[in-house]
Amino acid sequence: MGLILIVLEGSLELKLDSSKFGLILRSFLGALFSILALAFLLAFLFNYFGHFGLQTSFLNAIPLSVISSAIAIPSVRNLASREKEFVIYESSLSDILGVVLFNFLAFNEIINGRSIGIFTLQLLIIFVISFVAIIGLSYLLNKIEHHIKFIPIILIVILIYEISKIYHLPGLIFILLFGLFLSNLDGLKKLKLVERFQLDDLMNEVKKFKELTIEGAFLIRALFFLLFGFLIETAEVLNTETLIWSVTTVVAIIGIRALQLWWSGLPIRPLLFIAPRGLISILLFLSIGATQAIPLVNNSLIIQVILLTTLFMMLGLLLDKSGKVASEVQVTLEASEIDNTETKMPRNAV
Repeated sequence: MGLILIVLEGSLELKLDSSKFGLILRSFLGALFSILALAFLLAFLFNYFGHFGLQTSFLNAIPLSVISSAIAIPSVRNLASREKEFVIYESSLSDILGVVLFNFLAFNEIINGRSIGIFTLQLLIIFVISFVAIIGLSYLLNKIEHHIKFIPIILIVILIYEISKIYHLPGLIFILLFGLFLSNLDGLKKLKLVERFQLDDLMNEVKKFKELTIEGAFLIRALFFLLFGFLIETAEVLNTETLIWSVTTVVAIIGIRALQLWWSGLPIRPLLFIAPRGLISILLFLSIGATQAIPLVNNSLIIQVILLTTLFMMLGLLLDKSGKVASEVQVTLEASEIDNTETKMPRNAV
């Protein structure tokens, strides 16, 4: 539920237009590059020092390679809009790509052309299911007049996600597409299919639905971190046997992220600090089967990497002033543009 609500919350805040396609593409390629690069690097180290199978090592490395949107999205509220949108896109796509790649490796003992073909077919199926489900859910959201309507819709979303998991379909893609559809209704007015909905009424309902989703996501995050802190044992945090691996992993995360941001043409600061691990890492780690687990990737390593990346992000954002300066510069530029527009307007303009 936390994963569903967090991805849904992030997608409900994203506005799509032609000017943002470049940002979306950089976010997708950046998320994919960071996951693959770090997973391949850690898998090589696990294989070289631990003599584990390469596919098994790669599977165990994925939980450490995925950015946690549960931590990243709430942490960028005060950044400039461009940087905030990049983090929302990147972390949400990182969750989705990480889960999809993890399931692909977990459910396919042999990687060949047949398994890749089945995986491609699963992607096509989830897109078709998403299209039908989004139309149906939007219709319910618009037509239900009962005072209790949002919780049943959220439960239906969870049901569709769980059914897709049973058939090994990437259900998070449906969650992302559903949120993007609702958040961009005003840009879809020209579509004949959307014209059948009473858009003004539907957009009002979407606003209420978004508020409820934000509240629910906050509750889930709070409970998760409360339980996470309660279950942490001091011996696991201070385990010196995994400390070298955790520090090496964090250094690799920072180095690969710096390379990714430089390659994407994005500002290094403050985006370099925003690569935390958290909820998604724990969920994927707990999903590793007993026959696929390796001793190097254990509770101590996961906890240490989560704490180190979170502390690095917290200290980096506290000490870095570039995000605040960027926001102030953006506001100043917008104000100057308004002043220039007003100056150029003729006196008799209305």
